[in-house]
Amino acid sequence: MVQVITTQRAGAGRRGSGYRVNGDAVLTAAHVVSDAVSVRLRFLTEDGDTTELPGEQVWADSASDIAVLKIANNASTGGLCAAEISPVRFARIARPVDCEAVGFPRFKLRPDAASPDHGAPTWYRDSHHAHGRTTPLGNLRAGSLEISVYPPEYDPEPGRSPWEGMSGAAVWSGGCVIGVVVEHHRSDGLGRLAASQVKRWYRLTPTQVGRLNELIGLPARADRLTQLPPPSPPVTPERDDAPEVREAVRKLAREVDRQWCREEQRRRVHTPHPLAVRFRCTPTRTLFDHWENIRRAPPGTEPGPLPLDGRLDRIAEVYGSIPSRRLVVLGEAGSGKTILTLRFVLDWLSARAPGDRVPVIFGLGSWDPSTTSLDDWMCGQLVRDYPFLGSPSGHGGIVADVLLDEGRILPVLDGFDEIAGGLHGAALRVLSRTATPLLLTSRPAEYSRAVKKTRVLTDAAVMELEGLTVDDYAGYLHRASQPAAEGGPHSTVWGPVLAQLRERPGNPGAANVAEVLTTPLMVALARTVYSDSAGHDPSELLDTTKFASPEALQDHLLAAFLPAVYDPTPTGRGARHRPRRHPERAQRWLEYLAAHLDQLGTHNLAWWTLGTTMRRSSRMLVVGFLAALVFGLTTGLGNLPVDLVATPKGTRFAITRGLMVGLLHGLVVGLVFGLAYGFVSTSTPAEPSRVRIQIFGGSRERRAAFARRFMLGLGAGVPTALVLVLIDRGVIEPLGFDDGLNGGLVGAAQFPLEVGLGTGLVLGVMAWLEAPIDIKSEVSASDLLSTNRRNVGFHMLAWMLVIGLPSGFVYGLGAGPVRGLLAGLVFGVEAAFGGGLGYGLSFTAWGQWVALSRMWLPLTGRLPWAVISFLDDAHERGVLRQTGAVYQFRHARLQDHLAHVFQARHPAHRSSTPGKTDREPPFTATASWLGDTPQSVINGNLSEPTHGNGI
Repeated sequence: MVQVITTQRAGAGRRGSGYRVNGDAVLTAAHVVSDAVSVRLRFLTEDGDTTELPGEQVWADSASDIAVLKIANNASTGGLCAAEISPVRFARIARPVDCEAVGFPRFKLRPDAASPDHGAPTWYRDSHHAHGRTTPLGNLRAGSLEISVYPPEYDPEPGRSPWEGMSGAAVWSGGCVIGVVVEHHRSDGLGRLAASQVKRWYRLTPTQVGRLNELIGLPARADRLTQLPPPSPPVTPERDDAPEVREAVRKLAREVDRQWCREEQRRRVHTPHPLAVRFRCTPTRTLFDHWENIRRAPPGTEPGPLPLDGRLDRIAEVYGSIPSRRLVVLGEAGSGKTILTLRFVLDWLSARAPGDRVPVIFGLGSWDPSTTSLDDWMCGQLVRDYPFLGSPSGHGGIVADVLLDEGRILPVLDGFDEIAGGLHGAALRVLSRTATPLLLTSRPAEYSRAVKKTRVLTDAAVMELEGLTVDDYAGYLHRASQPAAEGGPHSTVWGPVLAQLRERPGNPGAANVAEVLTTPLMVALARTVYSDSAGHDPSELLDTTKFASPEALQDHLLAAFLPAVYDPTPTGRGARHRPRRHPERAQRWLEYLAAHLDQLGTHNLAWWTLGTTMRRSSRMLVVGFLAALVFGLTTGLGNLPVDLVATPKGTRFAITRGLMVGLLHGLVVGLVFGLAYGFVSTSTPAEPSRVRIQIFGGSRERRAAFARRFMLGLGAGVPTALVLVLIDRGVIEPLGFDDGLNGGLVGAAQFPLEVGLGTGLVLGVMAWLEAPIDIKSEVSASDLLSTNRRNVGFHMLAWMLVIGLPSGFVYGLGAGPVRGLLAGLVFGVEAAFGGGLGYGLSFTAWGQWVALSRMWLPLTGRLPWAVISFLDDAHERGVLRQTGAVYQFRHARLQDHLAHVFQARHPAHRSSTPGKTDREPPFTATASWLGDTPQSVINGNLSEPTHGNGI
C-alpha cells in the first residue's frame, strides 16, 4: 500500500492513496497528481515500517480518473523486492460482491508520540482497511462503482470529507482489482464511496489500453477480465422423486459450512489477518498427469499448462479452473494443508449452486485400501460425522450411499501421508481408478514414493505450498502483539526479532528462526506463545545457546504452546465462564490422550474409544466389577422388603440373606457380563448407536431385527437364570437361608423360562423401537453421547416393565395384590439395573464410556472427571479441532510431541502396532499424575533444567 504526497503549483500539496501493481509502477487516481510539481511515494509495510521515495507520473487520464506513477528508485521500499510482488489481476463484476480497499483517509489522522523535543506533536495518517459491498447497478449514469462501507463514527468538519486521502486506493474483490476509489459525494452520506471501475477503462483508445497493458498488466481486451462472481456451471437438477435426499444435501451443506466456519473462528484465521500462504504448480514433472488429460482436451490438441499459482484466498477459484476437478496439494508438515482445505470448503460452499457437489473433508489416516473400498469407507465416515445421513433412503440403503452414488459429495481427502505405511501405493491405485472430482493433500515424500510404485493420479494437477517469508508473517506477528511501551507506535515485542531476520539473515540465530517460521503452524505457535501471553520475549528465540538448531526451536514452541493456552489469567470474552485448569494437569491429560491415539495408530479422538488401549483383561475386570456391584446391590437391597413382608423370620435373617444373595448373584452376573464384554471387544471397540427410540411406526427390517434380538436374549437369559437357581438351591438353602418363596420345582423350572423370555422380549422390543437419528438433529460428540445415554435409559425402563409387570401379576395371583406389587417392583428394579445397566456396560459404547472414561481413567489419574467438558474446553482453546463426532489434535506434530513426552515420562510405554489394543499406557499413583512435575519436562527439554519460566 502507498500514500501519495504531492506538491502543487498553486498552494499546499495534496494527499492520496495508491497501490504498487508491479516492481516500478503505482496505480492511483488522476486528480491526486494533477498539477503536481513533485510526487513522493510513502510505502507502508504490514509491520508498520515506512519508506519514502520520489515518483513521477508516466500516464494519466482525467476522464477515467486513473494514473500510473513510476517509482524513481525502488532499491529500498520497505524490504519489498520487485520480484516478490505478485502480478495484479483485474476483474469486472456481474452481480453484487463484497469488496475492500486500503488507503489513508483524513479521519485516520493521528498524533505521533515520538515527536522530537517533546514539543507539539507531529501528525501522521494511518492506514484504513475498508470492507464493503458494491453492485454493478449503482451509479449507472456516472459509470462509477458505488461502494457501501462502514462510515467513520465522527465527522468533525462538515465542510470537508473525512474520506479525503482515500482517493487512489485500489478496490479489491475475489483477489482482483475491480476499480480505484476516486470520489466521495457528501450527499450520499458517510458510508458511500465512488470508484472508477475497471471495465469502463476499455472506453479509452486502443493505444491507451495498450499502454496500460504495458504499465500495469491490464488485459488487452475486456473479455479477458476475470468475471466476479465466477460464472456458475450448469446446475444439476435435483431428483424430484427423492425428497429425503434433497433435504439431506441441503442439511449437509449447512452443517459442513457451520462446522468449518466455527473451526476457522476458533483458529483465529482472520485475526489479525490470514497468513499469505502461497502455492504454485509443482516443478516436478513426474508427479502429475498430462495436461491434455487434466484439461480434458480433444485428441490431437496440446492445450498447455494451467496457471495454478496463487494465494490461499484463490484456492477455490484455481480448483474451479481445472476441467478434471482433480487436484493434489503437496506440503510439508505444518505448511498449511489443513487450513487450505478448510478455506477451500468454505469458499466452494459460498459459491455453490443447487445441485452442485457438497465438499466434505475426510481424514485419510483411518482408511485401509486393502480391506475397505473408498466408497464404503467414505460412507462410514459420513455416517459417523453426520449421523442423519444414516437414515434409510427411498432407493434402498441409506442416504449416505445415495449421495455418493449420485455424485453429491466432493471428497476433500486430507492427509494421504497419514495412511498406514506400505498402503500408499494401493491407495493411489484405488484413487486413480475413479473419475470422481477430488482434492487430495499429502506430504511430498509419501506422495512421490507412491507415484514411483504405481503411477500419477489420473487426470490430476499437482501444486505445492511454498514456505512463508519474513514479509509474509511480519505484519501478522506485529498486529497480533501489544504495542510496546517504548520504541514508537509501530514497535512490539517482535520488533527486534524481525529486524534481525531482515538485517542479519546470515546470523545463526536468525537463520534458525527464519527456517522454523516458514510454516503457518510454527508462526501460529509463536504468536500464541509470545503475542497472546504477556511477559514473554521472543528475542530468546535468537539465542543459539538455548536453541542450537531449528529442531530445538520447533520442540520449544510445541512444548510452550500448552502452558500458553492454559494460562490461568482470564482474558477474552466469556473467559470467566471458562473452567480454570491447571496447566500441568491439562498437559498430563493431553499427553495420555496423545499416547492413546499413538497406540491406536490414528488421529481421530473418539469418546467411545477412550480406555480401549487398556489390556482387554483389565477392561473385562472393570466392566464385570461394575456389573456385579450394580446387580449385587440391587438384588441384596431388593430382597430386604420381600423377606421382611413375606416371611416371619425377622430383620436379621432378611439382612443376612440379602447380603449373601447380593454377593453370589452379583458375582455370577458380573462374570457373565465381563466375559460377554471380552467376547464382543476382541476386534474393534463398540461404536455408538446412531439410532433413537421411536414408539410408533415399523418396517419389515425392524420386524426381522426383533426376531434376531429375541432369540439372542432367549439364548443368553435361560442359562444365566439356571445358574442363579442352582446357587439359590445348592448354596443359599443348605446354609439355612431358605425364605420359602422359591416356588419349589415349579419355580425352579419357571424362573429360567421367565428370565429367558423376558430378556428376549426386551431386546426384541428395543430393536423394534430403534429408528435412525432424525435428519434435522444436531451432530456433535456430546449430541451422540446424549443419544446413546438416552437409549440405555430406555433399555433400563424396558427391562423394568417387561420383567416387573408379569412377575408382579403372577405373584399377586397367589399372594395378594400388595405382595404382588412389591414383588413386581423388586423384580423390575433388579432387571433394570442388573439386566439393563449390565447390558449397557457390556454391549454399548456409552456403557464402555461410563466404565472406563468416567470412572476408571479418572480414578487412576489418566483423565479428568469431566472428560467431555475437558475436550470441549481444549477445542475452544485451539488445542483440539472437531471433525463431526470426533476430535483431533490441532496438528499431527503436536500429537507426536505430546506422545513423545509421555513416553519419556514412562519409558516402558512404546507405541504398539496400530489396531492392537491389548496394551495400556502405564501409570503411576494418582498423586503423581496430579502433583508437581519438573518444568523441564513440561517444556519439552527432557535433559536440561528450564531457564526462567520455560517460555
